[in-house]
Amino acid sequence: MKTILTTLNAKYIHTNIAIRYLKAYAEPEYPVEITEYTIKDPVMNIVTDLISKKPKIIGFSCYIWNIEETIKVVKILKKIDPEIQIIVGGPEVSYDVLHWMENVNEFDYIVLGEGEETFKQLLKELHEDLQLENVFGIAFRKDGKVKINPQRNKLDLKTLPSPFRFEEDQKDLSKRVIYIETSRGCPFICQFCLSSIEVGVRYFDREKIKDDIRYLMQNGAKTIKFVDRTFNISRSYAMEMFQFLIDEHLPGTVFQFEITADIMRPEVIEFLNKEAPPGLFRFEIGVQSTNDFTNELVKRKQNFAKLSRTVTMVKEGGKIDQHLDLIAGLPEENYDSFKQTFNDVFAMRPEELQLGFLKMLRGTGLRLDAEKHNYIYMDHSPYEILGNNVLSFDEIIKIKQVEDVLEKYWNDHRMDFTVEYLVSHVFQTPFDFFQEFGTYWEQKGWSRIGHQLEDLYKRLYEFLENTQVKQLPIIEGLMKFDYLSKQKYKPRKPWWKQSFTQDKRSSLYRSIIENPSILGNEFKELELTEKELYKHTMLDTLSFRLESYFHDEIIDETPSAMLVYFDPKTEKPSIFYTGI
Repeated sequence: MKTILTTLNAKYIHTNIAIRYLKAYAEPEYPVEITEYTIKDPVMNIVTDLISKKPKIIGFSCYIWNIEETIKVVKILKKIDPEIQIIVGGPEVSYDVLHWMENVNEFDYIVLGEGEETFKQLLKELHEDLQLENVFGIAFRKDGKVKINPQRNKLDLKTLPSPFRFEEDQKDLSKRVIYIETSRGCPFICQFCLSSIEVGVRYFDREKIKDDIRYLMQNGAKTIKFVDRTFNISRSYAMEMFQFLIDEHLPGTVFQFEITADIMRPEVIEFLNKEAPPGLFRFEIGVQSTNDFTNELVKRKQNFAKLSRTVTMVKEGGKIDQHLDLIAGLPEENYDSFKQTFNDVFAMRPEELQLGFLKMLRGTGLRLDAEKHNYIYMDHSPYEILGNNVLSFDEIIKIKQVEDVLEKYWNDHRMDFTVEYLVSHVFQTPFDFFQEFGTYWEQKGWSRIGHQLEDLYKRLYEFLENTQVKQLPIIEGLMKFDYLSKQKYKPRKPWWKQSFTQDKRSSLYRSIIENPSILGNEFKELELTEKELYKHTMLDTLSFRLESYFHDEIIDETPSAMLVYFDPKTEKPSIFYTGI
């Protein structure tokens, strides 16, 4: 009975570790073929590919991002070949099992929770006697009625075989994000999170994990993401793994972790700041809310002062990028409270700030208690909220406008100096800037069209001009700097209109050719020829002395000129200043 395990990933670069654990555990007794698709693949293409493999059993790994498309695929598969046995598992179908069995008749079996042993035992029965009552942790139908067998005991994770040693995966390791887990479970009970349902934390064998990481690196893996819910819950374990990765990493590899920042000890951060190579580690930190009452309602323990200390120490170390998460729509977090949360967290200037919206996941305590806070939410995945007793739908839409421009103008780091000036010196708070700009963005219809880099600059400038910002000449200078400092080559058509007249530009270039030292010794040492100067440099005016702002944080409104040299060998720009 040919068996296929599959899933629909959110993107091609993602990999599914769950189906690989199932395959590793089932074999060699029950051979399994793995194939992966994305949610953007046409449903008929997926169906055609699966049918062409002539399987008797297909298992789907289900999540909120793929359940709707998965159901479409399954329904068509069953119409083409009703004899194909469909097994589904994963967090989206492990809870509210009766709902799925009653509403999707094409699901023959649901595997509840941890699936390795359950899936293998189910395959055994499908190959042999169909004694389904003997398989713990499944739902199935018998005599027209849904049967749900009790879940089995938790596995000893140290006995699980590696999910990374399949020959067919080797060719793609360098192209995809590789997910790895060193533990399962979470010590916390946040009521909006599925991890709160599983009690306790269990660990895999450390030496096996290290061998897997060595194997992955040796075979080209570049991005390895740990999916442990709290990687640093055990300080000794985290320190051991950090030391191992520092000692044995290969150049170009990046490791990502989800950490709980308020329990990280200062000495751990000091160790990382001292020993970790820049760019080797990346931290993801769930802040969600800084409202103490809200955190109490969702049973979330968080010391924001300690969290801030950790984030600040890591940022000052300059070695590790940090991605901080917020959730809009938590209980009793109204619009003004969320604005405060946003500003509290943005004050730490994380490299990325992810603004998400509460999803009422099946099985979570918050979904079970939804009526207490008058939650309304989508009936279908991703079950995102539409409002509650303190946050209206209109306010949710306003916050979504913030999310849109936050992603483009902060997280993508297209104009760091410009945005920093805007949130520090122009708008009352960072949230106010992103909200006002986001609302304008939506009103102009820009959220529904694509954008080139130059468009993003033009649109910000138009917004600021429309808002009648007094500091616009200064902001324009910072925008020019941000734009040019990100270019590899001399841009053919910058986003702004050239401010020099042709005569003035020619005059300045002649002065530079005759006396290169007016741009400083560093420029003089480049010894550029006249041809190189015209071919590889760009000259423009500024309404103030930009170097004084960077050096002393002083706005000296003395007009100046900025010359940018785009080195064709290094593909890196160098910026120089002079008076005009």
